[in-house]
Amino acid sequence: MARSRYHFGDPGQPHFLTTTVVEWLPVFTRRQTVDILFDSWKYLQENDQFRLYGFVILENHLHVVAQSDNLPETWTRFKSYTARKLIDFLEQHHLELFLKQMRTTGKAGRRDRSYQFWQEGSHPQMMENRKMLVQKLEYIHQNPVKRGYVAEAEHWLWSSARNYAEMESPVQVFMEW
Repeated sequence: MARSRYHFGDPGQPHFLTTTVVEWLPVFTRRQTVDILFDSWKYLQENDQFRLYGFVILENHLHVVAQSDNLPETWTRFKSYTARKLIDFLEQHHLELFLKQMRTTGKAGRRDRSYQFWQEGSHPQMMENRKMLVQKLEYIHQNPVKRGYVAEAEHWLWSSARNYAEMESPVQVFMEW
């Protein structure tokens, strides 16, 4: 698998990121797996000046608009940590079908891990202005609506649309730019 052709712009600027589970496996159908992502974001917010402007988590991928002092490094740490925790969860719950797909999907000859959880790359797109940021947030929030999962964006429990509608959400977002 070739490295992504997408690159981060200014690492201190907000970026739109997409991160996908290998083989588009539907891992995020349980609250426990989604909580691993939320817990990681909370940790990064408290310890790494991570600003999360918006997010949506669907069954096999997520979209975010985020920023930190060094977003490429922060996002790599996020993916590495969550991959380890999610693989541990899959092993503990004997979800062998997922593990088998992750085992066979990984790069041939890799000796640093047995499984690959996330697809390579995150397709970063730097937010050049507020208008672009708002457009990406609208796209993120409408994902579950367009898929027919919910009638209103804020009804999707794993979306920052809830934050913007001033509803309870498991993780806070930064609403200023």
